[in-house]
Amino acid sequence: MINISGLSSRYAVRRLEARDVDAVVSLCRENTQFYLYCDAEPSAEQVLEDMSVTPPGVDPSDKYYTGFFLDDILIAVMDLIDGYPKPHIAFMGFFMVNKAFQGQNIGSSIIREASEYLKTLGKRAIRLAVDKGNPQSTHFWEKNGFAVLKEADRNGRTLLVAEKTL
Repeated sequence: MINISGLSSRYAVRRLEARDVDAVVSLCRENTQFYLYCDAEPSAEQVLEDMSVTPPGVDPSDKYYTGFFLDDILIAVMDLIDGYPKPHIAFMGFFMVNKAFQGQNIGSSIIREASEYLKTLGKRAIRLAVDKGNPQSTHFWEKNGFAVLKEADRNGRTLLVAEKTL
């Protein structure tokens, strides 16, 4: 079990709920480059679904759809699955930093702190998938120690499955 407050010492971290949908949609809409590479548009319906959807066989209690806050400002959103696809791995289904806070090393510092915390829980790796061809996302994850393991097809889109050893 993940105590989400351990994911950051710099920001307040809490589970995002239906009352946060507008803030999440607003954060996502500002990140237009991300949506150039996937077949999605940020919407309230999409965010509400993302808040609850889990991979097959994963209990909803192992899903942590979290927000990182500075005062009342939503700085970043992270969707984290504990123990997927294996017990010693945490899967990051989504991570996005508020556009107003990009380029300040905030995203990297959140990933660094989250990685350190997950390691203390016995996690040995963090896994995620990136849209192939998205240079901004690919660069960010490589800069933060993730290496591509393989390509995967998801509904006709090619994803790069990447992992960081903790």
